[in-house]
Parts: sequence; C-alpha cells; structure tokens
Amino acid sequence: MTSPQIASLSWGRMKVQDCPAAYKDCKVWPGGSRPWDWRETGTDHHPGVQAADVEEIVNKGVRTLVIGCGMSEALQVPSATLDYLRNKGVDVKVLQTQVAVREYNALAGGGVRVG
Repeated sequence: MTSPQIASLSWGRMKVQDCPAAYKDCKVWPGGSRPWDWRETGTDHHPGVQAADVEEIVNKGVRTLVIGCGMSEALQVPSATLDYLRNKGVDVKVLQTQVAVREYNALAGGGVRVG
C-alpha cells in the first residue's frame, strides 16, 4: 500500500489525492488520510505536536514521518515527540509546510512508507 500524494496546498487548505474532501490540517499514511483536529489531544502551536498526535500514524507502519510546522513555522515539535518517534524506529523530518509537502510527495512517489 502506498502513501497518497498531496495534490494541492494553500493557506488553510490541503487536498489529498483520491480524497473527495479538502482538509485544513490532516494526517496521511500508506493507504489513507483523515482530518487532524488539534482538539483531540489539546494540541496548540505551543507546546506543539505531541506523541499522541503521531501515534496513530506510527501504528499504520510508516518508516518516515514528515511534519509540516505551518506556513509561518509557528507549530512546534518538542524534543519529547522527536524522541518518541525515533524510539519507534521512525525517521522524522520537521519542515515548513510547503517544503514538507514537497518532501512528503517525493518520498511517497519513491515508494517510501511515509506519513
């Protein structure tokens, strides 16, 4: 199963290949995607992405996780989250969102199990 491509990106809107809905924020993994509602885990720009935010994607078997930290790079990723991912054997890349989408699409296009 391959990771879907991000078909388009603009401020506050992301479209995933073969998905009828557009997302404000989303989680993607090999074979799927869904909206990412920050309220599920109490995420905010500070302290940022928590292990609970990425656990679902890790459990889908990704080998690499690309985290977009926002168009203005306001979303933080604390070291505890990075440590969690590395301890699970997941390579992690934290990038400005537009750069993250390009990196994610390149990895997905190359057959990497990326989220």
